Parts: sequence; C-alpha cells; structure tokens
Amino acid sequence: MQVTEVNDIKTYNLSHGKTIPEWLSDRKKRLLLKKDVDLRRRIQLIQDFEMPTVSNTVNISRDGQYIIATGIYKPRVRCYDVDQLAMKFERCLDAEVIKCIVLSDDYSKLLFLESERYVELHSQFGHYYKTRIPKFGRDMEYNYQTCDAYFVGSGSEIYRLNLEVGTFLKPFETETTSLTSIALNPVHNLMVVGSQEGYIEAWDPRIRDRVGRLDCAHDVIRTESTINDRRIPSVSTISFRDGLSMGIGTSTGQILLYDIRTNKPYLTKDHMYGLPIKTIAYLDGPLELIASLDSKIIKLWNRNTGSPYTAIQSDRDLNMITSYPNSGMFFVANESEKILSYYIPSIGPAPKWCSFLDRITEELEESNENTIYDDYKFITEQELEEIGLVDLIGTPLLRAYMHGYFMDMRLYRKARDASNPFAYEEYKKKKIKEKLDSQHTDRVQIVEKLPKVNRTLAERLIHEENQDASKKSKKYKANPMKDDRFSAMFKNPDFQIDELSEEFRLLNPVLSRMSKPVSIDSEKPIYANVFEDDRQDLSSDDDVDDIVADNEVDSEISDEGESNDDDDDDDDGEEEMNIPEPPKKIKKPIETQIMKTKMFKVQEVGTKSAKVERQTFEQRLRNEGSQNGGKGREESRLLHGGIGGNRVMTFTAKPSSRDCEKEQRNQTIKDRMVEHIKERKMVARKATGFRFTKKSLK
Repeated sequence: MQVTEVNDIKTYNLSHGKTIPEWLSDRKKRLLLKKDVDLRRRIQLIQDFEMPTVSNTVNISRDGQYIIATGIYKPRVRCYDVDQLAMKFERCLDAEVIKCIVLSDDYSKLLFLESERYVELHSQFGHYYKTRIPKFGRDMEYNYQTCDAYFVGSGSEIYRLNLEVGTFLKPFETETTSLTSIALNPVHNLMVVGSQEGYIEAWDPRIRDRVGRLDCAHDVIRTESTINDRRIPSVSTISFRDGLSMGIGTSTGQILLYDIRTNKPYLTKDHMYGLPIKTIAYLDGPLELIASLDSKIIKLWNRNTGSPYTAIQSDRDLNMITSYPNSGMFFVANESEKILSYYIPSIGPAPKWCSFLDRITEELEESNENTIYDDYKFITEQELEEIGLVDLIGTPLLRAYMHGYFMDMRLYRKARDASNPFAYEEYKKKKIKEKLDSQHTDRVQIVEKLPKVNRTLAERLIHEENQDASKKSKKYKANPMKDDRFSAMFKNPDFQIDELSEEFRLLNPVLSRMSKPVSIDSEKPIYANVFEDDRQDLSSDDDVDDIVADNEVDSEISDEGESNDDDDDDDDGEEEMNIPEPPKKIKKPIETQIMKTKMFKVQEVGTKSAKVERQTFEQRLRNEGSQNGGKGREESRLLHGGIGGNRVMTFTAKPSSRDCEKEQRNQTIKDRMVEHIKERKMVARKATGFRFTKKSLK
C-alpha cells in the first residue's frame, strides 16, 4: 500500500506493490512468496485483479456485487465477485473492447462495443450474439426505456439497434462529419452527441428529431488558457449528473459544465496538460466533487467553484475511472497489468465488502513512520540566513518541520549558488590539490601517528591505550581511531572540533579531559591547590607554627574534597612556586607572612582496602605519619588548633544493647568450646606403645 498526500488529502493506492508473473507455476509462486518479503506484505484487495497487458474499461454492476473489466492481450473480459474477493469467470473475445455496458443488475447481460466494427452480446452462460455496424465505433449508450442501443463512430449517423426485436432501426442523421461521444440523460432520456468539430447535438428519442445544437469549441477558444492553441477542440466525452447538469470534456484538456437550460457554461475547468479528457465522473456525497481523467492525471475538484480537492498521478497512461457508489473507492483502467485501486477516506467510507480498509488506514495514521522527501532539502534557520532566504519563513515555499524547514531542492541549489558564487572554484582547486598530492606518493613521506584533524583527541586516545596496555587491563575500551565507521572524524576537516564555539563551551565541563590531554611523561596527575596570601599580624613563634599547621591541614582537606572536580583537570600539572619558606623562629612581630602550600597525592578510587576506608580522617593521617618516619605526633598536633577554627571531631558510635547481648553470647560460646577442647585433650588416651598383628586385627 502506498500513501500519497496532496492538499492534505491522503490517497491510498491499494494496488501498489510487486506482481507475480502469470506464467509461473503454482509451486514457483509459493517459493517466490516465501523468499520475497514485499510480496508477502502487499495488500491484495481482489485476487487476480489485473490483465495480461493492458486494461481498457472497468464497470460496476448496479447491485454493486460484480466488477467487469476488459483488456488485452488476448482480448478478454473478466468478472470479479466482491463478496468472494476473487475472479468469477474469464472470457476471451475476438477484438479489443472499446466500451462495455452492463445491461442487467448483475453480470448476466453484457454489451460490448469492439474494434473492427463489432458489437457483441453476452448472457450468463457466455457469448450470445455478435453483429457489425457500418462505421468504426467510438462510443455507445443504452436506453432502458426503449431497449435501444445507440452507436456513434467515424460517420455522421447515430446507429440504433433494438435489442428486444433484434433489428437495426433507421439511424439519426446529424450535421457533423464525424461523431466522437454520446450520453443519455438518466431522467428524461435526452440524448446528446459530440462531434469532431466541437459541436454537440441534442436528440429526443420520443420524436426522433434534433432539439438543440451548441458550439462548445467557441466557448473553449474564448478562455485564456487556449488562446495560443491552434487546434480546434473536439468533444471527447459527455456525462450527466441529473436532469439538468451536464459535463463536456474536450480534446484540449478542458471540462465545460452546462445547465441544459442555457447555452453558455457556468464553469470551465482546465487540466493544463493539453490532453483529451477521457472520463468525467460525478461523485456521490456532500462534497459535490467531480473526478476528471486524462492520460496523465486524475483531478478531483468542486463542481460549483472549481476549486481543486486532490489529484492522483500515475507513471502509466490512464484509460478510464469508475467510482464505487457511496464510498471513497475508485478503480482505474490503465496501460499496465494491474487495475489500479484507490481509496480516499475523506470522500467516503470503504465499501462493506472491504470494511477492513478503514481499520488499516487508521493504523497507518497512528503509526509514526519517517517520511522521506527525495525532492526536498531539510534546512535550519541558520542555514537560511547564510543563503539569504529568511524572508520566506511563513510562505508555502518553506514547510516547518521540527527545528527547521523543508524546501524544494531546486530552490535551495539556486539560492546556494547565488549566495556563494565562488564555491565551485574553491571546490575545483581542492580537487586539483588532492589529485596532485596523490601523484606525489613516490616521494619520501614522513609518517605521523597523529592525524591532522582532531589531533588533540587522537593524542589522548593513544595515551589512554598505552596506559591500558601497560596495566594489562582486561576491560575493553573502544577506540574510534581503529574503527572504520569513525575514520572520517580524523580525516574530514568538517569534523574538526571547534573549541571556541558556543556548543563546546557548554560541554567544556564534560570534555575537559579531551581538550587538554595528560602528558605521557607523568604517570599520574598531581593536583595542587594554590592559596592566596595570608596577611595577618603575628606576635610569637607559636602563632607562626599554628599558621603553618592550619595551612597544611587546609591543603589536605581541599585536596581530599576537590581532587575529583572537573575544574582541577584544567591545571597543566604540578606547579612549583618559588616562594621562600617562613623562618622557624621569629623574634619580632610579623605583619605579613606568605606560606608555601604542602602537596599531597590523592589515592585513586578503588585502591584502598575496606579496612582503611572505614577509618576516620584522623586515623588515616596518623597512619600516614607513622609510615613517613614517625611524624604521627606532628600530624596529631595539626588536627587540634588553628587560627581559622580548623578542627577535626571524631566519635565512635555506641553499640546497641541487642548487639552487646549477641556479642556476649558469641563470646560465651567460644569460651565453652575452648574449655571443651582442653578437657578432651586431658581425657584422651594415646595409642603409642600398642603393637598390632594380623591375627589380632582379625
């Protein structure tokens, strides 16, 4: 099923999809259905609803149960039963069918106008009667009141065949040289014929005489659309809606709508293709639509205003359209094997025999499928400013979609070329340079591991890979440099990371490691925290010692808490500050004092044991001090005191009474087990000194 949307009206092509060749055997057809997914997913509304080569006409019986289609080759007629959704019968003919009329309410009586001047009658059992007319026929009509069949052709006569008596009656003589079409009003049986010269003549079968003549070619030539056309528009088709409304189709692509009480059309519609109008069909429903068909397009438009409703196009030439009564279903005969089936839900519901179409179309509308526009270009507002088309926002030339717009590809190319006229010259120079570089491959080249594009990112990836190799880590880490899918990221300059862009600035906290890779020489990054100058008044040596201790504790706490922040990644490594250390003993008061920050290495996450992680901050500092040469006293002293009130408070949670009872119970059990083992050792007798023989063992 194919869905097209014109003027926001969805049209479902039910015959879209692949076709199984008719000459294949049943076994090969089943095998083909198993292999081909598209064949299995197609919607086959009516089985074998097609012709071997071309379909000429499609008709629907008055009871709506049978569809009669004709085509070639060989010339044949096929009848389909909509209740069974399958073909009822097929009959071959001697000549190609020009027009078919269903005489009865069902398929039991059929009348065919064939080429080679043949007229053929079929009954329920098959072929019934066949005769010929004097001229080559082009159109025919049947009068249900008098049982007369009227034929028009290359001559000026209207031939009459009475099917009740079975004889030809005297023909009607017209004032034209060649007739092209005929129609009979269903209300008062007024017969209207069209001619090659563009005239229409009205005949009354009751008095067997002409009652009116109208020049349609003159009304067509007056219109602006055909002033430059030198052809005389002839009448190609005639259709009646009721007792007063009449539609005339011309060979130059116009439709004239008349009220038979006037001699001028009240509405003229032009297809703008210049092709003959083959069918005019008045559609049932409140929309008051007309479907007009030429060989290229089917147009649906309002019969009162002429405003277009929707259109259906096909890649094959069209021959005839028939609408199923009181529904949105259409059948189209065309120059291909399949007989086209279209369904437009906005015009009417699906027929009763295929009511499942309404459910399928609702599911298609609810499903969110990506629509691909081959002839349209998606463009953002920034790109619109670059090519100078911002003024088109809000016009039909731009269709808003998500964060941008869809515009015609041809308009985009013209605007792009106008905004940057030297783009082709730059592209040409670039290609010439690439070709020259490719010719210099025989020269000595310096092979670099790092690419020219995104060099910083590549350096970081290589460094991380070397670190993982040295650690022999089993954890897999993806490397975009070794993946062909991301090779363009290090070759195409369009993928260069712009560190000055707004997007990069917003992502800087996340991409800080990518922007400044760690140097390969340093195994682990050293994090430093530089403090501002502390300017305070000191009066004794103890104050100086307190300041030194407080600053050291501050550096430890800051390194412990801020070592994982992203802001520390911006530091280029350990910085050495050439600031003189404060004197150990100061006899005079000092107004200002500058202290050197003490550096501590932060242990990596996951390397500490569980026992160490459970210790308090005070216990960890004492342990580190004892490991570094017995500096535990100094560390413990640093924890107590400081000018800024830097102090460490620790506490041990008191166990609950339940935990105490449980621990006491476990301890009692352990003590009893120890005493029991001791008693067993005292009571147990040793087996040393005993001698055993084979007899004693027996």
